[in-house]
Amino acid sequence: MYSRDSDELQAARAQLVSYSARLLDDRLAVGSAGNISVRAGDVVAITPSGISYADMRPGDVCLVTLDGTQLLDGTGHDTPETPSSETPMHLAIYAATSAAAVVHTHSPEVVALSASRSELPAVHYAITGLGGPVRVAPYVRFGSPGLAAAAIQALDGRSAVILRNHGAVTYGRDLAQAYDRALLLEWLARTYRLALSYGEPAILSAAELDEVTAETRRRRYGERRTGHP
Repeated sequence: MYSRDSDELQAARAQLVSYSARLLDDRLAVGSAGNISVRAGDVVAITPSGISYADMRPGDVCLVTLDGTQLLDGTGHDTPETPSSETPMHLAIYAATSAAAVVHTHSPEVVALSASRSELPAVHYAITGLGGPVRVAPYVRFGSPGLAAAAIQALDGRSAVILRNHGAVTYGRDLAQAYDRALLLEWLARTYRLALSYGEPAILSAAELDEVTAETRRRRYGERRTGHP
C-alpha cells in the first residue's frame, strides 16, 4: 500500500496539474471537462470534479484506491475534493489493462467523429501507435458503470477508444505516453475529416498496418538510442 503522502503520489499530483493545464492549451478540453489519472501501486491520483484546470492545485487532486475508496489527501484539508465522475471508468481501465495513466478528453475533432462514424479508420499508418483503427463505443451516460463497460470492450487490443457523443480515452505506460496518444488521436480524427473533404479516402489494410508494426519494432522506431548503431 502506498502512503497517501508518498513522494510518488505527490509527484503524480503535481504532474496531473501540469498536464491538466496542457489539456486547455492543446484544446483537448474546455473548463473542467475531461479528466486525467495516474496509478501509483494500488492508489490512483485523479483530477477532481468541478474545478477548472486553470485553478487546480496539487492538493486538489484526489486519491482513490483501486476499489474506489477515497483517501484523505494528507494536505490538511478537512474535506477533500470530489473525485471525477469518470473515476469508475478509469478504475475499470486499470483493472483490465497494463495502464499506468489514463487521459479522458473532449477534443472537438474526436467528438465530431463520434457523432457520425462507428470507427476511426487507418487513414495514416501512425494509427498503429494506438493499436489500429479506433472503435467508437456506443453511447452510455457519463459516470455510469455502463460507460466503463462499453469503454473496456471497445479498448480490446487498443490503447484508445472514442466514446459516442462524448469524447475519447487513451492510456499508456506513463502520463506522457497516454497524453501523446490523446494528441495523436485528435490529429488522426482531423486528418480523416480533411481527407473526406477531398472524396473517399484510401484506407490502409490490416496487412499494411501489420507490416508497419513489424518494421517499427525492427527499427525500434520512436525509442531514444545512444551510442553507435
